[in-house]
Amino acid sequence: MNVVKSPLTDADLKTVSEALQGALVDLIDLSLVAKQVHWNVVGPRFRSVHLQLDEVVDTARQHSDTVAERTSALGVPPDGRAGTVAASSGIEAVQEGWVKDRDAVGTLVDALGAVITRMRERVVATGDPDPVSQDIFIGITADLEKHHWMFQAENS
Repeated sequence: MNVVKSPLTDADLKTVSEALQGALVDLIDLSLVAKQVHWNVVGPRFRSVHLQLDEVVDTARQHSDTVAERTSALGVPPDGRAGTVAASSGIEAVQEGWVKDRDAVGTLVDALGAVITRMRERVVATGDPDPVSQDIFIGITADLEKHHWMFQAENS
């Protein structure tokens, strides 16, 4: 069923929709990873790390909605189901149980780094076929890089 007609060519739509779907999965998983660590962080920096993790969750959730809506606007149904996220995320699994504050920060540095690397690839991939989607990826990348910087500074 074709509900929305995309302004992009079929080839461009394939490239852009794959980039958007990958971003959606990464952002959903990033929000889940940050929330899991948020619930389990312990240590002397508990409160500051706990609050900082929620900022990442908020950013990831806001951007995942933007990405999903852009996907829909191009006529492609976004897929944010748990099984899809688990099968295709670029983020490593989070340890079970309590997480020391220093380790929590390291987990987020790694998770953000993985997502940023993939977002930068999407910026490049969407530049010619769809500058509108590229602009979304640039904004997401900027926000994630800010969080990445702040978490890196936590353990320096």
